[in-house]
Amino acid sequence: MSSTASSSKTDDAEALRRHRILSSHLYYDVPPSKVPLIYSPSYDIAFCGIEKLHPFDSSKWGRICRFLTKEGIMDQKHLVEPVEATKDDLLVVHSESYLKSLNSSLNVSMIVEVPPVAMLPNFLVQKKVLHPFRKQVGGTILAAKLAKERGWAINVGGGFHHCSSEKGGGFCVYADISLCIHFAFVRLNISRVMIIDLDAHQGNGHEMDFSDDRRVFILDMYNPGIYPLDFEARRYIDLGVEVKSGTATDEYLTKLDHALEVAEKKFDPDFIVYNAGTDILDGDPLGRLKISPDGIASRDEKVFRFARERNIPLIMLTSGGYMKSSAKVIADSIVNLANKSLIDMRS
Repeated sequence: MSSTASSSKTDDAEALRRHRILSSHLYYDVPPSKVPLIYSPSYDIAFCGIEKLHPFDSSKWGRICRFLTKEGIMDQKHLVEPVEATKDDLLVVHSESYLKSLNSSLNVSMIVEVPPVAMLPNFLVQKKVLHPFRKQVGGTILAAKLAKERGWAINVGGGFHHCSSEKGGGFCVYADISLCIHFAFVRLNISRVMIIDLDAHQGNGHEMDFSDDRRVFILDMYNPGIYPLDFEARRYIDLGVEVKSGTATDEYLTKLDHALEVAEKKFDPDFIVYNAGTDILDGDPLGRLKISPDGIASRDEKVFRFARERNIPLIMLTSGGYMKSSAKVIADSIVNLANKSLIDMRS
């Protein structure tokens, strides 16, 4: 194929992507009576106990909101309900062949790492597994619009950072971070995005998707000795900070402070995607780090303060976290952000 033909094909693909983004219904005007905290009861995954076969707490999203309600920090009626991402929305990043592969229950079972899912009729997999994920994708995409308008937004779900345009894995079926950023480029007049990925695992999905896109700067602070061990994707991290198994709170926070200082000197973003996995928590069986609950609150506070002091809109995604205690830790951190006036939970 000639370079001219190749260039024309690329232009056509970009035009189609732009058309899909502009035609999407995932962005809508949220009334001021709502706080920029996005959640739907559809987020939680529960089907005959099969969800218990994966260490991920697939009901943590609802539990976070119940904790926040119990704390008196918010009323459920003030939450923002996202729209489910459609096939056209997903095609903004994903290929037709990848989405078609999800019509195989076996393929989905390998991505979510729950073997019995392979035995289920695919219509049930679509309804009980993929529908919740598509709702969360809608939440991540909408969060960007809300953050642009109000300075911050939190999607109580999302953060599927192991999924790229062509490949899912690690309980991540759709590339919500990549989708969110592409929507923001087209709809929000955003041109420079910093991903701050502080989940314990390397964010290999978005790293592959933005491998040659200089509009996106990736700060990834991760345990190099655990999944996904994606050495190709590591080449595309702009600022990598390795935190080895057993790293404790003080050392972790010191490394984060330094990383944020370096990132600021290297890149000037007009938008931040913060992937705030709680699998760094002490005792998490997969993250293997030793960060205290207060340490997680301090971590989140540092990132929000970094954005606030520079007047950069920020979205937070809850991402990984494999202990029942994660939901309370996340809720407590959100309460801390409100108490420090880094977010405003008043409707």
